[in-house]
Amino acid sequence: PKLLKNIPTPPKQLYAISDDLEKLLKMPRVAIVGSRKMTTYGRIITEKLATDLANKEVVVVSGLAYGVDVCAQKAALNRGGKVIAVLAHGLDQIYPKAYTNLAKYIIKSRGAIISENDLGVPPRKFRFLERNRIIAGLSEAIIITEAAEKSGSLNIAGHAIDQNKPVFAVPGNITSLMSAGTNNLIKSGAHPITSADDVLEALGIKQSAQTSIPLATKKNEFIILNLINEG
Repeated sequence: PKLLKNIPTPPKQLYAISDDLEKLLKMPRVAIVGSRKMTTYGRIITEKLATDLANKEVVVVSGLAYGVDVCAQKAALNRGGKVIAVLAHGLDQIYPKAYTNLAKYIIKSRGAIISENDLGVPPRKFRFLERNRIIAGLSEAIIITEAAEKSGSLNIAGHAIDQNKPVFAVPGNITSLMSAGTNNLIKSGAHPITSADDVLEALGIKQSAQTSIPLATKKNEFIILNLINEG
């Protein structure tokens, strides 16, 4: 796709399993990545952001890794959202194997699994780092919800900066090792994010105005509400 031709080191080819790849690449796309050793805080925030983005028909882009990546994908899929998973090996295998069914469900849900590697190419540590530039390249913005000081997910932030993509980081407890990376990103100029609205605004996606719905309009309804309020 054109959006990968202009990154500093474009892939020579791209393989995909998807029924709707062209449609996915025309939709708003945001990467959600982070620590593999996710804390409860990281899980809650990741699920919330992925769910809210899916509700706005934003495609969630990520790897197929333990922790934040898979958490974001599952949350988006649970809301009927679309997911693009970028792999670091050939598409004839899934690594980790534990996520084979998840990969199948992503495809079934009209998402996509993508790789620059030929069939038969095994997963290797350096390929995961190489894959990160594609995650950034396919996305219009990058969110890092939780990351240690030397987390591999920070590598994606570097690629995003090289590609002039906005980087958002979730602020965390300053005593938490799992938030050291995101807090450092914010100190270095990343946008702090407290809700999906921060990203939607950056992408120019309009927010629907909240409407207040009256809980009661008739006398009997007010009586019932008062009884509920009184226990």
